[in-house]
Amino acid sequence: MLFELMQPSAILPASIDWAALALGGIVAGYWWRVMRMAYKLRRKTGQSANVFPAEPLGKLLRLIWQPVVWIWIVHPFFTAFFIHPPKLLRPIYFAPLLQWSAVVIAILAFAGTRMCWKRMGQSWRMGINPDEQTTLVFTGPYAYLRHPIYALSSILMIASVVVVPTPLMIAAGLIHLLLLQWEASREERHLSKIHGQQYDQYCRNVGRFLPRTCR
Repeated sequence: MLFELMQPSAILPASIDWAALALGGIVAGYWWRVMRMAYKLRRKTGQSANVFPAEPLGKLLRLIWQPVVWIWIVHPFFTAFFIHPPKLLRPIYFAPLLQWSAVVIAILAFAGTRMCWKRMGQSWRMGINPDEQTTLVFTGPYAYLRHPIYALSSILMIASVVVVPTPLMIAAGLIHLLLLQWEASREERHLSKIHGQQYDQYCRNVGRFLPRTCR
């Protein structure tokens, strides 16, 4: 009996959802990188990345956003290893080719986001600090989109929903996408107030999430 319990098949499920596992690694790597950048920014410059924004509305949004992010990180691993999850965590379909295609898209979205982070440099922030003025970045991906990081985050979340199509992940995805839209609008109002005509002209020439459209 003890020998049987020690067999791998007695500990792990008979079939691992490798697409979900791959996605979990990508999403966990994405958010580990975010936290790493926030730490390095604080260490090098003494400036906060606004992971926990100073302004009240930003703090409130974080209370909603943080559980969504944790679901996004943890859920793919849960799906990968549990065969008979509760209905809320149960995929509504199983389409390996579609799921693996979404994994590839997620990898590309992560790679593109890293390019945007590098282009932002020390101007990168996660939230709004009304008392801070950062340098505007108009080059690289920012020559085509006002919010390429948010656009790629939206793509990464949509890919995540395709790979892990459960009611809980779909709900988390919808909340994340709505919050990104709201945060983009808030940031634009803040940057317009700080930088004035220079940023307003940029908004007229460059689209928010799609190239060459002003949304």
